[in-house]
Amino acid sequence: MTFDIVIPSAGRPSLQALLERLESLDGPRPGRVIVVRDEDRRGPAAARNSGWRAAWGEWVAFLDDDVLPERDWLVRLAADLDVPDHVAASQGRIRVPLPEGRRPTDWERNVRGLETARYATADMAYRRSVLAELGGFDDRFPRAYREDADLALRVLRAGYRIEQGRRRVVHPVRAPGFWTSVRLQAGNADDALMRTLHGPLWREQAGVPAGRRRVHLAVTAAGVAGFAGVVFGRRRVAAAGLLGWLTGTVELAWRRIAPGPRTPHEIVRMAATSAALPAAAAVHWAAGWARAARLRRRRPDRPAAVLLDRDGTLVHDVPYNGDPERVIPAPGAREALDRLRAAGVPLAVISNQSGVARGLLSHAQVEAVNRRIEALLGPFDAWLYCPHGPDDTCDCRKPEPGMVLAAASRLGVSADRCVVVGDIGSDVEAARAAGARSVLVPTAVTRRTEIDAATEVARDLGEAVDLLLGGAR
Repeated sequence: MTFDIVIPSAGRPSLQALLERLESLDGPRPGRVIVVRDEDRRGPAAARNSGWRAAWGEWVAFLDDDVLPERDWLVRLAADLDVPDHVAASQGRIRVPLPEGRRPTDWERNVRGLETARYATADMAYRRSVLAELGGFDDRFPRAYREDADLALRVLRAGYRIEQGRRRVVHPVRAPGFWTSVRLQAGNADDALMRTLHGPLWREQAGVPAGRRRVHLAVTAAGVAGFAGVVFGRRRVAAAGLLGWLTGTVELAWRRIAPGPRTPHEIVRMAATSAALPAAAAVHWAAGWARAARLRRRRPDRPAAVLLDRDGTLVHDVPYNGDPERVIPAPGAREALDRLRAAGVPLAVISNQSGVARGLLSHAQVEAVNRRIEALLGPFDAWLYCPHGPDDTCDCRKPEPGMVLAAASRLGVSADRCVVVGDIGSDVEAARAAGARSVLVPTAVTRRTEIDAATEVARDLGEAVDLLLGGAR
């Protein structure tokens, strides 16, 4: 049994403490510790997907960057992963230490909920094969807390089991901002997507406690009615609406204040945020349903991954370019790629680089150019290139299918659900040989015969993305 550790990180200082703790632990060592920095704010689901697709082990253990494993964590992890094949995941135990000598604040009680949360990925290990089978986390969840429940429900419906392990991590309570509880109401949009994907019983199935959304909607409606009554001179409507809003706000504030320390700062914070919280919940809930409706209209044949040629497709073709300063993106490339990322479609680059075999480029130069492209066009989930020449015997140089198959394997999807986007016939032929779909984006160097032979042709990357996402912008 082999395992890798994946840590998605938003750049918190706690990451260094976690890495130092992992280095000091006794027990079996992971094959790799992969830190995925979410610099583009794509969310924890996208970051975890990038991590497990780069992993090699049989198991992938996910840790949040603000936890600290207990001293025997590696030993217990190895024991937790020694399970039958039908067990797809093992969840660790989370301990949230709270200050002694006083009652916990509203925020501390919220964080303590992680101790009983089902399927929390603060410490969760999955078989890599199961992640590949199910496509990993759903990138359409841009925030934490629902992407883990969504994956767990899909795993259970596929006939696998998720077991509780014995390993433990400590999850300290970070100091919250004054309006943190209001900002967290953005998660209501993800609840709408969960209901769309898993039906009205998703909370019971995922072990998520029932919230107060109906109360928040009623309080918000009362406030809107009261404000409208004031504007239009309807005194009774204004009085009734504002009284309902005030009553609901006071009830919510007291519900949050009563179990806590009742310090002046806590009381002021609870009063202020309780006034804004119901409206924030209602707005995000409505926005989530609007987004879910758009997702329902999306074509069901959305690709599992898009594999892109580099020179002539993503960037202007500079023959045997080893200079990052000469990289010029294709018009509209960043916008087109960001649309695919927003749709949760993994991206990989597959490129012939025969300049290495010809002695015109070094591997370091190819990788430097690749880094520059990523800096300009955003992150890719995998980079693959063939360093061989036309006369070398290899199965990776396009039009051979090797890179298409390797990229699909790296991304954890089947090749027949991938789309190859390129500018010449060898890109189309490589896709066809691997059983993948292809879209040709011709340039001045594309031959007429190549265009005629292509199944799908787009004028530019933006139009190619239209084809892949069903024309939705």
